[in-house]
Amino acid sequence: MMAWLDNLPLSVLVIACLLLGLAPLIPEPHVWQKLKMLAGGSLSAPIDIFDLLLHGTPWVLLFLKLYRKRRVG
Repeated sequence: MMAWLDNLPLSVLVIACLLLGLAPLIPEPHVWQKLKMLAGGSLSAPIDIFDLLLHGTPWVLLFLKLYRKRRVG
């Protein structure tokens, strides 16, 4: 079921994390801002939830890929 993630090159995920996961860098990465909003309980607007999913997906995929790579060997 996760074969598509195993076939995805690690470099693509790293680039996606750097470009989409951290954009925009100034004044702070968007994903970090949304995570702070989530922790503070102010993440309620649909656009903010969409932003968290958009900017957080590359990070989740990267962590899953690294976990599977370590687990499988």
